[in-house]
Amino acid sequence: MTRFEELNKSFINGQWVSGDSGTSFNITNPYDDSLITRVELASLQQVKEAFALAHEAQKSWGQTSADERKAILKRTAQYLADHRDEIVDVIVRETGGTILKANVEHHLTMEFLEAAINMADEIHQIREVPAGVEGKVNHIYRLPLGVISSISPFNFPMNLSMRTIAPALALGNTVVHKPDIQVGLTGGSIIAKAFEEAGLPPGVLNVILTDIPQIGDEMLENPHVRLISFTGSSRVGRHVGEVAGRHLKRVSLELGGNSPFVVLSDADVDRAVDAAIFGKFIHQGQICMIINRIIVHKDKHDEFVDKFVERAKALPYGDPRNPETVIGPLINQRQLERAINLIEQAKRDGAVAVLEGKRVGNILTPYVFINVDNSSTLAQTELFAPIAPIIKASSDEEAIELANQTEYGLSSAIFTQDLEKGERCAIQIDSGMTHVNDQTVNDAPNIPFGGNKASGLGRFGYPWVVEEFTVTKWVSVQTQYRQFAF
Repeated sequence: MTRFEELNKSFINGQWVSGDSGTSFNITNPYDDSLITRVELASLQQVKEAFALAHEAQKSWGQTSADERKAILKRTAQYLADHRDEIVDVIVRETGGTILKANVEHHLTMEFLEAAINMADEIHQIREVPAGVEGKVNHIYRLPLGVISSISPFNFPMNLSMRTIAPALALGNTVVHKPDIQVGLTGGSIIAKAFEEAGLPPGVLNVILTDIPQIGDEMLENPHVRLISFTGSSRVGRHVGEVAGRHLKRVSLELGGNSPFVVLSDADVDRAVDAAIFGKFIHQGQICMIINRIIVHKDKHDEFVDKFVERAKALPYGDPRNPETVIGPLINQRQLERAINLIEQAKRDGAVAVLEGKRVGNILTPYVFINVDNSSTLAQTELFAPIAPIIKASSDEEAIELANQTEYGLSSAIFTQDLEKGERCAIQIDSGMTHVNDQTVNDAPNIPFGGNKASGLGRFGYPWVVEEFTVTKWVSVQTQYRQFAF
């Protein structure tokens, strides 16, 4: 059995190295605060070295054949498949996610990795386009960008890291990756180990276990960086975009959300409740595309509230290692205190708690609020907790208007029995994704995943991510002497 806890080092140039910043970090289990492993954090100088090594490695990696890159990706996938049970266990312990969540995360990681295999043929192909000059031949190349800086969050660390790493490598780029240090194993070390075992050349993937106080903005400012792929909060994303703009670097930003779940006047309430329970409470609400606001037509409001509350109050909570558990711990006490403050603020603002949750260690059991004003702090904040605000709409038209009254635009959902109407309404919601008769938490490697407004820039998924992670180059060849005007 592989002891992934021992992979508590950075992976730089194909070597496992301890950080030399002089600072350490304890990775703990959010459920019981037990120690998983202790990490010596990497220094600023080590990060700079990783970027320099990635820059050198890209020169040869970018010239490898598609078959070579595919073979490594396939062996990486095989490693993750062979160690599935061990990896799921680490995901549960490190993220506080339930067994269901951990299995979903492993499955998505595999899907993104396997999809990347199909991208390997996308570079070094030559497309010819017509020329307006006699004797000129126009060739359009799609080439690797170079070095990609990858930064991933704590909530689904393995698949959200692989979502950048796998296509970046498939397309001939090299990567310097920094996972959230709270989940350094699942967000970085296990991925590095899989690629190491697959025979990835040194320097092509470098995983840095460190934190911002040690390295500042080096992941954004390093001169070798051609693109910054960041998944995280909109607040931090704005900073990433600001720094990237100053240095004229490309960005791919998957940021926060305030996803509305809209129940129209003709909706099947039972089916809507089924979807809303899952889409609100999976991983304790700690997902960027989680249902954040539930907007219900007045004719369906009371029935929906009654049935939703009954389902929410019955959700099992506790140790995420128990297969029956649905509600596990929040990632840390800071997030827990933030959630409690939002609950208290909601009550002061006049919202009514029809389901009063409770704190049990690091677990927060479900809260459900009604009489929620759409402009309130509760409604306009990305909650990242098992808190469900329900907003009453006077009409279907108002429901859509309320859905759009947010700075975010990541995911959304609409319930209706009129599918044509549902799709018309879906187009009216300003978000990157809208799901009719489904909940908001959907992802797949073959769809254009991304948000509008403060929810980000760019799209993941094949083939859209190919455009993000490559550069297009025009090469013209003048095959005969050209006559010039002077």
